[in-house]
Amino acid sequence: MQSIDLKEKKFLGVRQNSKDKWRAYVDGEGKIVLPPEMSWYYGLKPGADLVLEEVGHGLKIRLPVNYLAKVYIEPTNRCNLECLTCIRRRWEEPLGDMEPEVFSRIMEGLRSCSPVPMVFFGGFGEPLAHPRIIDMLAQAHALGAGVELITNGTMLTRSMAKELIHNGLRKLWVSIDGAKPESYADVRLGAALPQVIKNIMNFREECHLAPPPRPELGIVFVAMRRNIADLPEVLNLGTKLGANEFLVTNVLAYTPELREEVLYTRALGDFAWGGALKLPKMDLNEETRDPFYWTMRSGKNVSFPGDQLGETNDYCPFIESGSTSISWQGDVSPCLPLLHSHQHFIDDRERYSRKYAVGNLLQNDLLTLWNDADYVALRERVKRFDFSPCTICGGCELFEKNEEDCFGNTFPTCGGCLWAQGIIRCP
Repeated sequence: MQSIDLKEKKFLGVRQNSKDKWRAYVDGEGKIVLPPEMSWYYGLKPGADLVLEEVGHGLKIRLPVNYLAKVYIEPTNRCNLECLTCIRRRWEEPLGDMEPEVFSRIMEGLRSCSPVPMVFFGGFGEPLAHPRIIDMLAQAHALGAGVELITNGTMLTRSMAKELIHNGLRKLWVSIDGAKPESYADVRLGAALPQVIKNIMNFREECHLAPPPRPELGIVFVAMRRNIADLPEVLNLGTKLGANEFLVTNVLAYTPELREEVLYTRALGDFAWGGALKLPKMDLNEETRDPFYWTMRSGKNVSFPGDQLGETNDYCPFIESGSTSISWQGDVSPCLPLLHSHQHFIDDRERYSRKYAVGNLLQNDLLTLWNDADYVALRERVKRFDFSPCTICGGCELFEKNEEDCFGNTFPTCGGCLWAQGIIRCP
């Protein structure tokens, strides 16, 4: 294929649109030849070990474990709200903001990457509460990284919106857990939905006034028994506000009270034991709703044109996407769930998840930690996902912690992770 000077293709550091397609060809020896820009973009170096899986009418390439595509940065674990669903209601972690020295080390690491990974500002705090968040965003953007940020929206003033837009924000995620002021306040304690909506409207107005490329808007909804009825209205509200992507996640029961709010008690035990079931697209109405729901509970692997349910089990969204997570203190972890120690419930069973840090950026640089032999081995182990099925078992004392499991795996074990079962999701 036509060769290109990759050093001149700086635009390749920005992730392609999901509708864009790479084109490859098969050579005379029957080998698939990828375009050089694709190999560069996905870190496919000579000798890279790739796994191919048959999916529908095509093949899926699972990316190599050395590909660093996304870095979650936790600017702070402080927040201006006291939400019902928050991990801070039951932990003893210290609170603080990321120091300039730590962030500088992150930037040094990203500068050494080619291409530059995407940067996502978020974690277990409100990013806009960090006093230097705009400068941090601007530095990441200056390196060529696509930058996203998640917020509760309460601190999204018009001046803040302008700064975010003009300093390179590519996508803003806003958490909205209710469509009515009373239902929203029932979850997001201390926040006011009308003000958040106004803030988002101001953000969209400023986007229209800014030159392209303009940031996109995403909405995150944490589903619980008390607010699930609001989901259709939240989708309508987000559409009116200009959102082009929605993410619905379940609540993780950090407290005993939240056990009554979960919507996935039976879903944890679902297995596709009855073969494949392929459904066509159809209208969902009063006639089709009950039969459709029954098929979802039939134990079969249900697929639709362009989508498939049941393939997210034993699949780590963090490892598979080539991401790593960095706490406000500079600790590097494989995923957001391992960024801080915490307790939570799965059904009526309590589980303690101890944080796992590969190392700290004040002692080692980012790429040294990313390529650490133990960290690479962990990513390979998670890709295989040969862990005990703690989410549906939990019948022994090993379930109570992520220290070891009955398959012989040692800390950290991932068999009890709800992210890997498609129950909890992050942008």
